[in-house]
Formats: sequence, C-alpha cells, structure tokens
Amino acid sequence: MLAVTRRTSRIAAAAAAAATLALVAPGSAAAARCHGARDNPNNVSLNRTVHATLCLLNKRRATFGLVPFHENGDLDGAAVGHADDMAANHYFAHGDFIGRIRSSNYLSGAGTWSIGENIAWGSWTLATPKAIVYAWMHSPEHRANILNGSFTEIGIGIARGAPVGGVSDGATYVTDFGTRG
Repeated sequence: MLAVTRRTSRIAAAAAAAATLALVAPGSAAAARCHGARDNPNNVSLNRTVHATLCLLNKRRATFGLVPFHENGDLDGAAVGHADDMAANHYFAHGDFIGRIRSSNYLSGAGTWSIGENIAWGSWTLATPKAIVYAWMHSPEHRANILNGSFTEIGIGIARGAPVGGVSDGATYVTDFGTRG
C-alpha cells in the first residue's frame, strides 16, 4: 500500500510493505452479486475480472457510506502497465508509483492531488477478485486506501501470471486510487 498526498509543492508519503496476500475469503452475498467475483482471471476475460473487482470494492465503500469509485482511463493505464510488468518480469514492488501515475497524465493540470496504490497477487482460488479484495480489506494499510473518502477515482490492472516464477494459475493485481483538485 502506498498513499501520497500533494498540496501545491508539499508531498507527504506513507509506504507500507506489500506482502503476498494468502487469505481465504469466506462466502459472501456481495461476491454473489458481482459477476465474476469467484472466477480465476486465467479462465475468464480480464474485463470481467476488472468489473468484478470494481464491484466488490464499491460494495465495501457503500457499506461505510462512501461514494463509489469511478474508473479513470489514465489510472487504468498506469495500473495495467504495472501489473503486466510485475507479472512479466517476476517482481513484486510499488517502484516509482508516483512517476508511473505522472507519466499516465493523471496529474496534468492538477493544483492538488492525492494518490494511492494497492498491489496483490494470488494463485488458484486466491487469484479471484473475491479473495484479493477480502485480503486487502483485512490488511489495515490496504483497507485504508480502499476506504479513503478523498479517493474518488480508480484504475485497475490485472495481469495473468504471478510476479514469481513457478506458480500456476496466478494473477497480479494493481489498483491506483486518486483525486485531483
């Protein structure tokens, strides 16, 4: 989890180590209503997986009275590029997350901005949107990004494959969050 806020020229950063998320998600009514929530991304379209992930995240936000995330094409581009790169090059790290989002043009013209990022990966049943969102919601740092009321926009990137070698049916997830003023 990374979260960064910029107010004019001041930048404050908070970082937490991202860990492999290997929690088993119990059955839930929310997952049942988000089509594709229980599907491994290797067996369905990535578009279906992205929509299921967004649906689950927005259901969690609604539970806390927060407005839903709206997908942003610039953030999508940053998230997809990072998920693809981690899966292809077998690493798991945020890296220059501010630089990636800046390169996507998301911050262009913004006087103030706040951005955050969650990353995760899993294999088999732990690669489903349901399992990934469950794990994020049970990690204080990742949950903080998801429930951050100032974040209104999201980009979601999901790549087939794990960021480590020798893993079957893996998927790598990136969510980039933001708001601009």
